Formats: sequence, C-alpha cells, structure tokens
Amino acid sequence: MDHSAHHHHHNTPPLPPRSLRWRQLAAVAVLLLAALASSLLQVHSGEAVVITRFGDPVRVLLQPGLAWRLPPPLESAIAVDLRLRTTSSGLQDVGTRDGLRVIMQSYVAWQVPADATHITRFLRAVQNQPEEAARQIATFAGSAMETGSSGFALSSLVNTDASQLRISQLEQRLRQQLAPQLLTSYGVRVVDVGLERLTLPAVTLDATVARMRAERDTIAAERTASGNEEAAAIRANAARDARIRQADASVAAAQIEAGSRVEAARIYAAAYQRAPELYKTLRSLDTLNGVVNNSTQLVLRTDAAPFRALVDGPPGLSASKSAKGR
Repeated sequence: MDHSAHHHHHNTPPLPPRSLRWRQLAAVAVLLLAALASSLLQVHSGEAVVITRFGDPVRVLLQPGLAWRLPPPLESAIAVDLRLRTTSSGLQDVGTRDGLRVIMQSYVAWQVPADATHITRFLRAVQNQPEEAARQIATFAGSAMETGSSGFALSSLVNTDASQLRISQLEQRLRQQLAPQLLTSYGVRVVDVGLERLTLPAVTLDATVARMRAERDTIAAERTASGNEEAAAIRANAARDARIRQADASVAAAQIEAGSRVEAARIYAAAYQRAPELYKTLRSLDTLNGVVNNSTQLVLRTDAAPFRALVDGPPGLSASKSAKGR
C-alpha cells in the first residue's frame, strides 16, 4: 500500500519552480525589447533614410527624429547624405571657337535633393556611393567644358580688358548643360558651376601674346592718329585765329594810317595858310627826302626845283639878307 502510493507519487511530473517561470518571462521580454530596438531608428539632420524591404525601396524618411520599421531582415534602413558637396573636373585640354587650345578646370557644387524620387534614383544609380557619383560628375563636367568652350573665342576667356571677358557666360552655359543631365541620370541637383583654373599651353600662349601685342599696337596707332588729328585741329584753329587777328590789326593800322594822313593833310593845309612859302619849302624837302637816300647819286641843276631851295633858302630869308646888305 505504502509502496504503491510512493510509486504513484514518483511518476507525477513536478511543477516548474517560480524562478524558472520568471526566467522565461524575462527572456521573452528581452526578445521583445530587442525587436522593438531593431525596429526603432534615428533620422539625422542633413540626411534621408530609405527603407527597403528585401532590397526594394518602399519609403523614404525625410523628417529628422525617431521612426519605425519592421525588424530585420524584413526591412532595412539606408542613410543617404543630403549635404552639399563639391567635385572638381580636373585639368582638361579644350578648344575655343577660333581653334586655339586652353587648359581649363571647373568645379561642380551638387547635392541630392530632399525628394523621395531623386533620392531613390541616386540610390539605384550609384549604390549610395558619393565617390562614384563624384567620378561620374567629373566626367560630365569635362564633356561640358569641351562643348561649352567651343562657343567662345580665346579673347573672351583671356583678356586684359575686363569688359571683353565672358567667363560668367561660359559658367552659365556649363550649368545649363549639366543640371538636367545629372538630375535625370543620377538624381543630383546642381547648385553651382564655376571655373577654378584657366591656363594656356605654350603654343596658345605665344599666339595670345602676339594677339595682345597687335591689339596694343592697334590701340597705340588709334591714339596716335587721334592725337595727330586733335593737334592738326588745334593748329588750324590757331592759324585761323592768327589770320583773324592779323586782319583786324591790318584794318586797325589802315584806319590809324588814314587818320594820320587826314591829320597830316589838315596840318599841311593850316601851315600853307599861315606861311605859303615855308610850306612849299617843307614840301620840297619832303620830296627830296623821299627821292634821295644814302646810295643815291644825282647830277642836277641847282637852280631847278626842288633843289633851288638848297641854294636860295626860303624866299623871305633872301629878301631879309638883301635889305641888310643895303
């Protein structure tokens, strides 16, 4: 009896201890917490998170903060950098419109726009590798420089006259060419395109120096011709002014001379009225003064006018001498 009871008690399964139950609950809680932790993710500022389900993008998270997803391997998260980047094209030997070569280097400032469509396109095009995107952008920039520079003459790119430069127009053309290509192919938005270096090969440099020398010679010739023209105009004006002043002076001199002749005639008339014989004598002397000079040799009768006045003297003087002699 006792033996059978003891045997029955031995075959009954023992109840699990309370400690074992708590351990099981703790394990389940840990698994739940692990699942929750793996489903929780952080979206940082300046990036987007693409949620993929079995490798296929299903949604894009753009707002910074905490977000949920299904635990791996059901869903995975890929962070895409949205910050601005700059890529250099490297030195490129390109041609100008006038057939000369230049060495050019440009930069492209770009970023992945905060748009689900373009973020997904960027992820698929370059596998979310910015370095690969930079290599592709450098290739596109080199091709754009080759085609863009062909529309500009060398004097528009290298010139001592800043008003002749068209660098900004070339940069604008490069941007217009690159922006739609990169956005369509890689989901990349072009922010800015610019030239960071522009040099000349030896052959082009010699041609440029010769062109600049010819331009300077042309400018010098133009300025010399302009100066000569201005000098000729000044001389012509001076000669005209001189002729005008000379003519004015001649008129004034003629007027003065005419006035002096009138005055002389008046004086002679007054002298003749007062002393006719003296007037005749003075006029004879004036006549002699106008006819005879230092080199004149004349043989004339002394009793003939006007030389008779040198012998007889004034008529009044001869009469007075005769009276005194008596």
